[in-house]
Amino acid sequence: MNILNKPFDTQFQTAPFSKINNDNFFPAFKIAIEKAKKEIEVITNNSEKPSFENTIEALDFSGEELDRISSIFFNLNSAETNDEIQKIAQEVSPLLSEFSNDITLNENLFKRIKTVYNDRNSLNLSTEQQTLLDKKYKSFSRNGANLPEDKKQKLREIDKELSKLKLKFGENVLAETNKFEMLLTNEEDLSGLPEGAKEAAQQLAESKGKEGWLITLDYPSYIPFMTYSDNRELRKKLAIASGAKAFNNDALDNQENVLKITKLRYQRANLLGYKTHAHFVLEERMAKTPKKVDSFLNELLEKAKPAALKEFKELEAFAKELDHIDQLQKWDASYYAEKLKQKLFNLDDEKLKPYFKLENVIQGVFNISEKLYGLHFEEISTIDKYHEDVLTYLVTNNIGDLVSIFYADFFPRPGKRNGAWMTSYKPQYLKNGENSRPHISIVCNFTKPTKSKPSLLTFNEVTTLFHEFGHALHGMLANTTYPSLSGTSVFWDFVELPSQVLENWCYEKEALELFATHYETGEVIPMDLIEKIKASSTFHEGMQTLRQISFGLLDMSWHSGDSPETITNVKEHEKEAFENTLLYPDVAENCMSTSFSHIFQGGYSSGYYSYKWAEVLDADAFELFKEKGIFNKEVATKFKNNVLSQGGTEDPMVLYKRFRGQEPKPEALLKRAGLIENK
Repeated sequence: MNILNKPFDTQFQTAPFSKINNDNFFPAFKIAIEKAKKEIEVITNNSEKPSFENTIEALDFSGEELDRISSIFFNLNSAETNDEIQKIAQEVSPLLSEFSNDITLNENLFKRIKTVYNDRNSLNLSTEQQTLLDKKYKSFSRNGANLPEDKKQKLREIDKELSKLKLKFGENVLAETNKFEMLLTNEEDLSGLPEGAKEAAQQLAESKGKEGWLITLDYPSYIPFMTYSDNRELRKKLAIASGAKAFNNDALDNQENVLKITKLRYQRANLLGYKTHAHFVLEERMAKTPKKVDSFLNELLEKAKPAALKEFKELEAFAKELDHIDQLQKWDASYYAEKLKQKLFNLDDEKLKPYFKLENVIQGVFNISEKLYGLHFEEISTIDKYHEDVLTYLVTNNIGDLVSIFYADFFPRPGKRNGAWMTSYKPQYLKNGENSRPHISIVCNFTKPTKSKPSLLTFNEVTTLFHEFGHALHGMLANTTYPSLSGTSVFWDFVELPSQVLENWCYEKEALELFATHYETGEVIPMDLIEKIKASSTFHEGMQTLRQISFGLLDMSWHSGDSPETITNVKEHEKEAFENTLLYPDVAENCMSTSFSHIFQGGYSSGYYSYKWAEVLDADAFELFKEKGIFNKEVATKFKNNVLSQGGTEDPMVLYKRFRGQEPKPEALLKRAGLIENK
């Protein structure tokens, strides 16, 4: 019997990665889809009157095996993929899309759900049950259950096509990232690079049987080169290669995919009775409407733009004074910003990195979680993993109960997409009196250890680790009844609150002293460096904010305009969307949309604004911690009980106000960012 189609005979029922072969996946998906269909049939054909238990609850617990296989497979497709897995993904995605449509377009099943929904006021449901009923009803009505048959068929075709296009988009970006290599054989070309970056580049070249120093588009290779390399021409070459990902009019080009995805999303929304894809998406977000998102982004733009222009002029003057640069280009941004930062604060990442050994930062985030939420992390070697780099932990509470299994995967490799993310292999839920605990994972791309140095993180990588770990806590501390409401199953503009709020601890002396110790001497990070980290935290905040706003506006331009049918040129459309946020001259060879995976492959379409939206929430939330003490147990418990453990069981604003006692105030963010005076 296929190992994926039976309960996992492992400790804690974790995924038996080493025993799973790629050949297992496709047949396992087919079997699991058939099993899930039978479960749906049982619910649909139940002769008893539709009730919350026999319809809504039964539906939420159905398809567990299929969900488990999907999470294993698609997580591998992101973190440890290969040609074979990508091929299976292309074959299986339409089947899953078809199955999903089979459920939401099942008339008899929807009739049962509608009956329960219409009786909802007399059913005496708990808040969580009401939320589940509402979400189940909407998941059907918002996905075509009320459509006539011909339109249902059209919807199926669109969904099938979209699932393939999104996969193809991601595959092209990964292939482009892996394809580019810049081999340097003259040591002078490495001028300005820190020793650690040079050593890593040399080791990378060695690992590929080449002599010299190899620079790639993977972040741990790309970022140090763009930040420190004195060779402007090489920075230009690297920046253009990065910005031209999937924009080269070749087999890996994504322009056609972008146009097709946006048009299909628009058609889908129209079919369902919505004006645009953004109207469809935002109905189920805190922001509610495209108008609200636009006014939110433009309000921030109004506050950030003057600061950004001022910072940019200062940077221009600095580059001119230092190197007689007449026109700053995108490939100059990180280089001169780093130099200016060093001049203003006498602080650079190379001075900080020795205090941020990866293992110490991991231990630090564990210690902070223990102080705040009473969690204990124990590395465990008996849990199977999909790659030798992955670390596995047992997470328990103060009385030794299992809270979660935790996987951490920190280093880049060819089968892994760039960036950082949190995911899960199994959700938390309550069934038959047992609280089944989640299996949570974070995936990052940090600098690997070299022969002479351990993995030393830049401060930006430290905040990235804390960010993803904040998401992980949201998953680990889940305590809901139903799997579809558990952990990070919340509105997308709320999901970034737990991740972004945890980043705040990286700037606090009390927290830094727990883990920021010199990897050679054990010396705790000096107070003056902590002061400099804090002082520099708002450095170029105007430009950073403008950058984030520009991504949000680009996303909305693709998804909230009158008709994407009229867009024929991806680059021209993008230039128009960026018009109000431009600082640097446009680079003709570059296009962001063709590799904007967040919105064209991930789940952020019409949702990129949520990073900024959640920053308002996190700045406001952290103000309470600052007021009462960053390790104040009472505040931490309130945050855990009202936000982290609640998942999507209630409207997020209700949960937030229960924690904070009020709606969030944007002023907290603007003050923290230095965009308005902190009175």
